Amino acid sequence: MLRGSPERELAAWWEAEAVAGTKAQAANEQVRVDSGAAGEPERKAGEEQPKEPAPAPPCAAEEGDARIPPRPPPTLPVSLVKPEPVSGLCPHGKSRIKGRSCKRSSGQPDEYCSLRPVTVDSSKARTSLDALKISIRQLKWKEFPFGRRLPCDIYWHGVSFHDNDILSGQVNKFPGMTEMVRKITLSRAVRIMQNLFPEEYNFYPRSWILPDEFQLFVAQVRMVKDGDPSWKPTFIVKPDGGCQGDGIYLIKDPNDIRLSGTLQSRPAVVQEYICKPLLIDKLKFDIRLYVLLKSLEPLEIYIAKDGLSRFCTEPYQEPSPKNLHHIFMHLTNYSLNIHSGNFIHSDSTSTGSKRTFSSILYRLSSKGVDIKKVWSDIISLVIKTVIALTPELKVFYQSDIPAGRPGPTCFQILGFDILLMKNLKPILLEVNANPSMRIEHEQELSPGVFENVPSLVDEEVKVAVIRDTLRLMDPLKKKRESQSQLLGKSLASKENPPHSDLASASQGNANPDAHLPSICLKQVFPKYAKQFNYLRLVDRMANLFIRFLGIKGTMKLGPTGFRTFIRNCKLSSSSLSMAAADILYIDITRRWNSMTVDQRDSGMCLQAFVEAFFYLAQRKFKMLPLHEQVASLIDLCEYHLSLLDEKRLVCGRSGTSSASRLQPSGTPQEAAPPAPPAEGRPQPCTDGAHKVSHSRHTVS
Repeated sequence: MLRGSPERELAAWWEAEAVAGTKAQAANEQVRVDSGAAGEPERKAGEEQPKEPAPAPPCAAEEGDARIPPRPPPTLPVSLVKPEPVSGLCPHGKSRIKGRSCKRSSGQPDEYCSLRPVTVDSSKARTSLDALKISIRQLKWKEFPFGRRLPCDIYWHGVSFHDNDILSGQVNKFPGMTEMVRKITLSRAVRIMQNLFPEEYNFYPRSWILPDEFQLFVAQVRMVKDGDPSWKPTFIVKPDGGCQGDGIYLIKDPNDIRLSGTLQSRPAVVQEYICKPLLIDKLKFDIRLYVLLKSLEPLEIYIAKDGLSRFCTEPYQEPSPKNLHHIFMHLTNYSLNIHSGNFIHSDSTSTGSKRTFSSILYRLSSKGVDIKKVWSDIISLVIKTVIALTPELKVFYQSDIPAGRPGPTCFQILGFDILLMKNLKPILLEVNANPSMRIEHEQELSPGVFENVPSLVDEEVKVAVIRDTLRLMDPLKKKRESQSQLLGKSLASKENPPHSDLASASQGNANPDAHLPSICLKQVFPKYAKQFNYLRLVDRMANLFIRFLGIKGTMKLGPTGFRTFIRNCKLSSSSLSMAAADILYIDITRRWNSMTVDQRDSGMCLQAFVEAFFYLAQRKFKMLPLHEQVASLIDLCEYHLSLLDEKRLVCGRSGTSSASRLQPSGTPQEAAPPAPPAEGRPQPCTDGAHKVSHSRHTVS
């Protein structure tokens, strides 16, 4: 459980919020009513969504629409609706003069008027479009469903960062996230952390990567069985690129793995199967929690207070040779169980085959379960998993958006699939880069005839997640707050009472979200950074790796960069010559390149660099646990690099001052040649460094 009183306060907050689901549902229902067009009746469950009103004349070309379809004008708050201004006049009816702000009779400039709405490009939203549209209407922002020639504030992509070329604004995908949460890459990232902190990362099942580790898998299973003949494990095989339960199957023996050519073309991960899950109504279920990665540097993580619980549709029994193939008993995937004849669609959040997680917590709480500890363990699992993913994400990020080049800022909603064991310990099943945000489901009316029916459970959870993600990413929030403060000070300094329109504008700008429910996303990092920062060793290694990449946009370290790393960090010695470092680089790089499918770039990937770093740490700091060895070597590297950065800074200042001293004729004086570097010390600027190391040390 998280240590300290802040965690207990968070867990208590979460319990209160989760149990009070009925109040939140009522608030969301009211928002759905208020967010529609004026006079629009409330849409009932199962009823088709009304068509859009008759279109207004096309928008002006200067708005920058890629296609300019007829669209109604944006809706403004009632208190701010004013007559349409005449062309060439300001909104107050006066002549507009270039370079001068329009002022009211009360002396208030234009900046005190309501800010423009946030613009959202939804042309690539795909299956999340319906939930996104509802969220934008509730926020009273402006949507561009067909794209826009001018930049938008936010771009909402359905699949990946590369759905569109973006040079500014914010996009809801990180480059490389899809690759990072694939089953093999996730397993490798977590395994690195398990090697460093085995007790902290015991929430992820033991995994083997196929076909590379098939022989290791067979040998380890045989060894455990020889030591404990009563051990009768079950394993689950998951294709690396599979989704929605595709290709997953259970086995009791390693020899049952389907090796007939499929593993070479479609690698997989095999894991220990959790045989004793928590059951509700005798059914196995998992939890889909939504996690917002708001920022990578600095790291910011938010968790939604509610999620979805997806149920199997066949009563659970422990795996046996007779029931291994019963997918409706063992696999909780919604996309599989929806095809079961026992699947129950329900408009209630607490019944059916898909329910809210808060309803499960309420039921467990009524049975005396410590909900605070459950939430605390889940929060810890999420933070630790993101910490395992972020190092390589940084490498992807600097490759697609190198420092100094134009590019968007990124955020992303992740779907964490978590299983609760019988003892209530959470187990991470997988992480989804593109969790489904559909708010309807298919219902079979007759054989072969399907209809999309709204799902109230999905809409309640997913619309809130998307809407509140947008609220947290609002690019105009700070401007709106500063505008409100400025206006409040200006009005307070006036002797005459403020204009009624200005007062209403001030109130509207001060709290534009007053009509919305409280934000359903709660920050967990950096709020609890002090408790988890000690785990971020690989993150610090990634910073070293990126520093020595040299060429912007690359993701692999070349031999020259590795030699520069060894030299600048002063890791070469009598026991490790530069020739030995070259051999180490060649051996590890060759092995990792043989295991990766992507051969576009040659060189050492981050995971290969981490392996080499572990080797160097174990040689230099013996008789210590691995995580202490690695931490000591990182400290040593950062120390030497900080000294090098200080020397470069001093050299840069001295060079600037001597260049500024010119002779009267305008000819620069001859500068004294720099002192030769000490033996073993590199020449300045040979490592291609473009970042200053974390820790700084004063040079005496």
